[in-house]
Amino acid sequence: MESPFKERISRLVYLMRSSGIAGAIVSPGTNLLYLTGLSPSATLERLFVLLISSNGEVKLLAPKLYENELKNVSIDVTIWSDSQNPYEVLISIISKCFGSDGKIAVDDNMQAYHMLKIYGFLRKYDLMPLSSFISKLRIIKDEYEISVMREAAKIADKTLERIISEDLRGKKEKEVARLIQNEVIEQGADNFSFDAIVASGPNGANPHHMPTDRRISEGDILIIDFGAKYRGYCSDITRTFSIGKPPERAVEVYEIVKEAQERAFQAVREGVTASEIDAVARDVIARRGYGDRFTHRTGHGLGLDIHEEPYIAPSSEVELKNGMVFTIEPGIYLEGKFGVRIEDDVAIISGKGERLTMTARELIAL
Repeated sequence: MESPFKERISRLVYLMRSSGIAGAIVSPGTNLLYLTGLSPSATLERLFVLLISSNGEVKLLAPKLYENELKNVSIDVTIWSDSQNPYEVLISIISKCFGSDGKIAVDDNMQAYHMLKIYGFLRKYDLMPLSSFISKLRIIKDEYEISVMREAAKIADKTLERIISEDLRGKKEKEVARLIQNEVIEQGADNFSFDAIVASGPNGANPHHMPTDRRISEGDILIIDFGAKYRGYCSDITRTFSIGKPPERAVEVYEIVKEAQERAFQAVREGVTASEIDAVARDVIARRGYGDRFTHRTGHGLGLDIHEEPYIAPSSEVELKNGMVFTIEPGIYLEGKFGVRIEDDVAIISGKGERLTMTARELIAL
């Protein structure tokens, strides 16, 4: 378990002790990846968990299928075979390491199937979600994490440049979404952060539109929203384009969104709250009469998950600090007509915001 993983677990143990938590159960997913660098594939119904106690014990319980892959891992590994009941093994480890009562933090992503198998035993503990305190660690990115996220953002920029170099007229939204996802991989990503959003014409009024067979046509306003995953870390970018000359109202709405996004970005600095950044973007849009057409938060944190802390939302009083990375993505959505959204990834470095995504924010006619 090489640095930074050893340090991350040590910090987690410190938080557990200060919160009176006896132990943590971590399932395959981004928390396991953050703490150990492990990302086991296809665990499916097989129990695979990391156990961390407040006294610093770290144990991994894994199926025999992964035995070879775990030989060089510097963690105490217990391998279970198909002839064993893994839940009995798990209960035994919990009893020895976590004690007979107290608080246990359980990974939010742990499958209900596994939880139900041991719930009768776990009922004697006070259960809580792991996210309630591990997010305090993950919310601040170190230099390595930010460097990786810069690369993920560069891949997104290069992908977008490549996609809009093509004539998109006549192509189905689904077709363009596939092109984006293929190009993300071609540009060096491990995967895409989420299924690409390609929303043309009236479909752009749906912020999380699922691409359809609708063909992109002359006069459409087109929203493209996607991200690249590189070494486990996500980027997320949205740009809005015009297919041919944009209608006058679309230009007006675009400029409002652009101003809201820029002012929110300029307001980013260490010490302000997430809600203050949200308010800056929201006020610009509301003053121009479109307040009720900005229907989502201004942004969300980025990291190993595409959505994580800090959330740039009206209710978020999180104080922004160096190392935090999040999106700024205001939008205006006019039902039956079109939508406009502009999104960048922003990191707080040396006390102020720095854009990681660099694609131009002008309205480009394709």
